[in-house]
Order: sequence, then C-alpha cells, then structure tokens
Amino acid sequence: MSRSPWAVLVVLAAWAACASGCGSSPPSTYYALSPTNGSAQPSLVRTVELRRPGIAGYLDRPEIVERIVDHRLRVADTQRWASPLDEMLGRVLAQDLEQRLAGSVVFTEDGAITADADATVEIDVRELGIGDDGRVSLVAELAVEKGASHVPAATRAIRLEGRERGASTSALVATMSDLVGQLADQVADLVAGRPGASGTEGASRAARAR
Repeated sequence: MSRSPWAVLVVLAAWAACASGCGSSPPSTYYALSPTNGSAQPSLVRTVELRRPGIAGYLDRPEIVERIVDHRLRVADTQRWASPLDEMLGRVLAQDLEQRLAGSVVFTEDGAITADADATVEIDVRELGIGDDGRVSLVAELAVEKGASHVPAATRAIRLEGRERGASTSALVATMSDLVGQLADQVADLVAGRPGASGTEGASRAARAR
C-alpha cells in the first residue's frame, strides 16, 4: 500500500518538530558571585595568599543548592554556577579582601603567582544557602598563618546570616555575595591583626546582612 505525498510530508513535519522540541530540557541559566565593597583599612601585610576554599560535599555541584528543608536539598536543575563554586568563592573573596586591605596584594592558590606571602588564609565553607528559618546563611571556619614558615596566627568560627532581596535566584546569589563580603571583613581583621581580632575564637559570630 503506497502512501500519498501529502501523508509523507505530514510524517516528515511531525518528525522534524519532535526532533527540535521533543525531550529537550529548558536552557540553563548561569550565575556568578560578585565582589562587594567594604571598609578599606591600612595594613602592614603586603602579600596574602588565599588557599582554595574547601566546601561541603553537597555544595560541590554545578547546580545551585537553593534551600535545605527537613534535611532535604532543593536543587535548581537549570540554575547553575558559571564556574566551580570553590574556585569562584576564592576569586571573589580575594577581590573583596584586597579592597579591604589597603596596600596589600591578595593572590589565590590557583593563580599564576607563586611567591611567598606574608600571610596565608585557609577557609572551609560548611554551609551556604537557605535554611529552615528562611534566612540565607554562610557557615565557615578560617585560619590565618604568618610568614613562609606558616606559623599559626589566628582561627575563627563564623556564622553569617541575611535575608534574600527577593524570591529569584539572582536575589539569592546577590545575598550570598553580600555574605562573602562580610566574611572578607572578618578575614581582613585577622590578617591585619586589628584589636580584638587575634587569637583563637571558638564561638561563632553572627552578622546580619545589610
């Protein structure tokens, strides 16, 4: 039984439409953290090396983890980081830190600079996202070492919180950028050895996002 030319055309049109649309997923949107300005203070520390930040395993993915509710993650499949989160955190934090430490040069472990630094900063990010209370939080541990011999100078446990600027992913990333800037404020205090910033601090510090 032969098919009419019109029937063949209908079948080909349906196949082409399915090839272009059937089974295709929505396009992904990519986001990046941004540096934020802070209070610039003079520093005697001329060079700072920022080690690549450690991040919790659940954050180590291309998709943005939006929320943790009832011990479950809500991950936005099409809302993705523009680069690996740990690399992005290190790059943005280095920019934030250099702006706050007037006269200092801050370089990352991943960069091309390999010079000995006056201070080395290590950061472990344990939480970044929206919790059960609806607030965006950044929980981290940080340590500062001085000189080429890496003599321990200070450690601090940090918990920062802020509210989203809106319900969109862009608003969430903007709030995260604010918290990274607040983290840079505290790192700058430790690196510069400002009053009340030295030594080991076991208690977490909370800061409200502006």
